[in-house]
Amino acid sequence: MSNKICYYYQTFNGLDKLLDNPSNVDTIIVSSIHFGSNKDGSRYIHLNDLDPSDKTFDLVWEQTKTLAQTYNKEITVMLGGAGGAYTDLFNNYNVYYPMLVKTIKDRIWITGIDLDIEEYVKLEDVKKLINDIHRDFGDGFVITMAPLACSLSTDQGGMGGFIYKDLYNSPEGKFITRFNVQAYGSYSFTTFDAIVKNGYPPEKVVLGMLSGQFSSDNFKAALGELQLIKNKFTNIGGVFDWEYFDAPPNPENPSEWGGLINDVIKSRPVNFFNYLKSFLI
Repeated sequence: MSNKICYYYQTFNGLDKLLDNPSNVDTIIVSSIHFGSNKDGSRYIHLNDLDPSDKTFDLVWEQTKTLAQTYNKEITVMLGGAGGAYTDLFNNYNVYYPMLVKTIKDRIWITGIDLDIEEYVKLEDVKKLINDIHRDFGDGFVITMAPLACSLSTDQGGMGGFIYKDLYNSPEGKFITRFNVQAYGSYSFTTFDAIVKNGYPPEKVVLGMLSGQFSSDNFKAALGELQLIKNKFTNIGGVFDWEYFDAPPNPENPSEWGGLINDVIKSRPVNFFNYLKSFLI
């Protein structure tokens, strides 16, 4: 499915606004999973700083379960990011990988994983991880990755030290559902167009923005760029925002971001026009 509206969700301030407006979201990416060792040497898996089963996350799991089972929304979990995960994972794979599998299988409404690799890894290790995930969860399980925009618009090494084109063109590439592209500071038609010209199908590309780079004053420019993209590529993979709690243009109601993106990406021009018109008054 293309035209996804996705929120990364790490600051767990509640998804009430989306539960009130479920049409404003397709995917929630719960962030983020890490691994490590306790003082006694025992190993752990954490969602941010705590065990995923800690009662702190009761509302997170309750609300994402409702979005999945009542409103048919896609719920995935992010592995890694700035806090890392992959060095620990690949150094103790036989310990940590089963923890990851159990964490997901214990929550049957989780139907995908986002691999955000921001530390040096071996490409062969990434391929093994993708193969194992596909083997253990099946064809319907979503596997996304989160490269920088320049890692797809050019074939230079990404934050993981490998070239994404090499992975995409490998046998494991067919298991990658979408790329959640970090277009931070480069959220534009030019960026999206360059990625497609470099060999990535538009339906595989989810163009991502960073909340802190936008306000009610400049968010209209991002919507304009998205409209240009949509005019040329009707089957864009989607759009994401990092992250939900302060999504522009109104952090008091983060679901508004999804509604405005929806107006463009799902071809509802009337509300989009009214939004832009408000800046001309």
